[in-house]
Amino acid sequence: MDQLNTVNGLTKVGEENKHSGETVQYIVIRLGDEQYGIDIRYIDNIVRMQNITRVPKVPAYLKGVINLRGEVIPVMSIRLKMGLETDNITRTTRIIILKLEQEGNVGIVVDEVKEVVTLSADEIDKVPRDTKDGKTNFVSGIGKYNGELISLLDLNSVTLEENV
Repeated sequence: MDQLNTVNGLTKVGEENKHSGETVQYIVIRLGDEQYGIDIRYIDNIVRMQNITRVPKVPAYLKGVINLRGEVIPVMSIRLKMGLETDNITRTTRIIILKLEQEGNVGIVVDEVKEVVTLSADEIDKVPRDTKDGKTNFVSGIGKYNGELISLLDLNSVTLEENV
């Protein structure tokens, strides 16, 4: 077994992965052409797109509310919240129900739910917090998986009310 781990000098990397750490599972979603990851511990449910009841006098990124098994859940467009173009509803569009400590359950509209990936601590690069670009504040890190980059969403930044 040890011989397999020494191929191409990867012995240290393999050993570190075994010992350093905790791994976290992320659901990979698509927003436009970008991939984002959401920590699976915050996900309560994933439902197909359904009729959203509009609520007056709320910010544009709050799409309204849905009734999910008798519970009224606010739904937001993270595309609009992040300053991207408006949602394009297709057959792959989903609402992900997040369970958050401060806000309770909140639904977010995503273009597509792709897969579940497991990332270890050394496959995640942290993003500096002091950037001027507003979008970067929504991302807590960048995960590397199968040669692709996945922006890991900071759900607290995404779901908190804007102070405008």
